[in-house]
Amino acid sequence: MGQNINDMAQAPYDYIREPAEIYRQSFSIVREEADLERLPPSLQPVAIRLIHSCGMTDIPQDLAYSTDVAAKASQALRAGAPVLTDVEMVAHGIIRKYLPAKNQVVCTLNDPQVPELAKQLGTTRSAAAVELWQSQLEGAVVAIGNAPTALFHLLEMITKGAPKPAAILGFPVGFVGAAESKQALAQSALNLPFLTLAGRRGGSAIAAAAVNAMAAGLPEEKEQGKAK
Repeated sequence: MGQNINDMAQAPYDYIREPAEIYRQSFSIVREEADLERLPPSLQPVAIRLIHSCGMTDIPQDLAYSTDVAAKASQALRAGAPVLTDVEMVAHGIIRKYLPAKNQVVCTLNDPQVPELAKQLGTTRSAAAVELWQSQLEGAVVAIGNAPTALFHLLEMITKGAPKPAAILGFPVGFVGAAESKQALAQSALNLPFLTLAGRRGGSAIAAAAVNAMAAGLPEEKEQGKAK
């Protein structure tokens, strides 16, 4: 026979309830288990947040990046640049209180124009939605966490003369086109600050974590800043 609810109430589970302590221990474990030294100092806090979002401590070995991406993304956000995302899941994962200038978070996937535009372009809705970024693209921070076609189409647009974003955080996920789109970003001759995760892995949680890291670093860093 199982325990009744009264017995369970008297014998609660033993787990940490304090949010700050959960963060502290989580980040401590990440530092112990992940090889962060392979990354430049500016990207180590970012990698910690990426790992924290998915539990995969081997992420650093598959990160590809330009050395200026953290600085460029952070500067853009502080200057009020919008964050452009391919899916609502990324948009909802961005912690608004971290954004330094109440930055606008834009996802155009559900814009009424998108289905017809996708037919005209002969592509996915995710890629067509990127076309609607044109007026906000210059100097923006782009976070792609789902669709390889969105990343491919963005690179095609910029190649054809569309404005350049301040940084591209490219984490499309899946088995068709994800690895190839991220390789195209990493090997692009467009001189774009970027961060991506080679291979099939990615996803909305990782893309949102990248934005949160660029916006605010780690909680402990903010506390150290207050103490100075």
